Amino acid sequence: MSITAEEKQRVMKEFATAEGDTGSPEVQVAILTSRISTLTEHFKTHKKDNHGRRGLLKMVALRRKLLDYLKGKDEARYLDLIKRLGIRR
Repeated sequence: MSITAEEKQRVMKEFATAEGDTGSPEVQVAILTSRISTLTEHFKTHKKDNHGRRGLLKMVALRRKLLDYLKGKDEARYLDLIKRLGIRR
């Protein structure tokens, strides 16, 4: 239940803070959000996939940690990111 390489490149290009940026918190959170939404759709039809659900929970926790880091570092970037991704608030 991974995202395609094309989808990942599109997300990286859209959320990159500079040319060739692949590791900023914005890019990492955007990729995780894409993977989380894909897995969420998967669980609508595969309700008993508990091993996959564990992976989903780990991704959600990692995204939360990255968002907390970004909020502590620069709250304006945090607010912009959650607005662009459509998560929270």
